[in-house]
Amino acid sequence: MMMWPWFNWGLGGIGWIMPLFMIIFWGLIIWGIIALIRWGSRRGDYASGSSESAMDILKRRYASGEITKEEFEEKKRSIT
Repeated sequence: MMMWPWFNWGLGGIGWIMPLFMIIFWGLIIWGIIALIRWGSRRGDYASGSSESAMDILKRRYASGEITKEEFEEKKRSIT
């Protein structure tokens, strides 16, 4: 009886599947760790209160010329 050559590769010719699954497995583990780190760092930014206040945003918009002096004064009164 003649043996097919790929049967000698181990596990009946599917020996190449195990390394492929191992690469996929470790890739998913590494991707998950990176995703958790990124999610945690973004969440920390919001929790630390590092976001701009409404007045800072208003000042930046006025300085960049998005709004006029009248609009700035009107919005400033409504904020405070």
